[in-house]
Amino acid sequence: MSGIRPAAVIILAAGEGRRMKSRVPKVLHAMCGRSMLGHVLAVAGDLHPDRLIVVVGQGRDQMIPHIAQHAPDACVVVQPRQEGTGHAVRTALESVGQISGIVLVTYGDTPLLRSQTLADLVTVHHADQNAVTALTARVPDPTGYGRIVLDDRGAISEIVEELDATPEQRAIDEINSGVYAFDGDLLADAVKRVATDNAKGEEYLTDVVAILRGDGHRAGLFRASDPTEVAGVNDRVQLARARRVYNDRVLNRWMLAGVTIVDPATTWIDADVTLAADVEIGPGTQLEGRTAVETGARIGPGCLLTDTSVAANATVTHSVCVTARIGAGAVVGPFAHLGPGSEVPASEGAQYA
Repeated sequence: MSGIRPAAVIILAAGEGRRMKSRVPKVLHAMCGRSMLGHVLAVAGDLHPDRLIVVVGQGRDQMIPHIAQHAPDACVVVQPRQEGTGHAVRTALESVGQISGIVLVTYGDTPLLRSQTLADLVTVHHADQNAVTALTARVPDPTGYGRIVLDDRGAISEIVEELDATPEQRAIDEINSGVYAFDGDLLADAVKRVATDNAKGEEYLTDVVAILRGDGHRAGLFRASDPTEVAGVNDRVQLARARRVYNDRVLNRWMLAGVTIVDPATTWIDADVTLAADVEIGPGTQLEGRTAVETGARIGPGCLLTDTSVAANATVTHSVCVTARIGAGAVVGPFAHLGPGSEVPASEGAQYA
């Protein structure tokens, strides 16, 4: 992705995730073939930052190997005590040192954020010469989010957490996503001055905005055009909603690229699946992992393919295929099971059932 490269992207992923009620750390829960953190790492990588920093806390024994696998160049910082987002950023900067340039802060539980939105945030921050630029959105129901309070010039006056907001402030429909672009040098100084005199007794990253404003610096905003992008995931209900939104994006992208999807409501396609033009996907089909399907092939109805390659003009119906290779023109199914390493040779009209 072209554009202004941030000096660093800091991903905050140290939360406990108690509402998931799981032994698995929240950000490692799967969504369309990647963990939530995996989606965020991929988006951050699209920005080509000079440094990628991930702050971990709870569940770090599982998270550190996962990060090493998916982003081997990332710097992992441990936040031993979860004392707020401001504390997490301060911990990161105390670990890696002051960072000059644009520092982008985002979260491991916001898997719907697009790389283009973050790139636009960085561009606006640079063009407006802001000390901080917040990613915001207008939503019908702002419950649970911090509210954006604007001054007479349309700049951010303050960001108020819901627990600390007045009734008038709670009526504001512009929310804070928690994602920011900062001037790195100013951030390093301001984050040291964050107090804990709030309802939770934590160091809020939102307070950095007020500190920078108090120092006479400009705090701007960039409003996301699609509010669903800034939705965080805190429980399995929200995870299911996010999975549906992301899957719909994937299906739309493939249909616009020339793939026929007969019933999008019952079709699930992972993020790393590849499809050629003129592929047809029937109802009740799930394509997982790095499955690849070549032009003219027909998959479904009723198929589950995992890490499977399907050559041109092959047909697979009512079958389960795992790490299999299906040759050009082959016919698989109905009711076939191809286990790992299975191969069906290319042969026009040949059938495997």
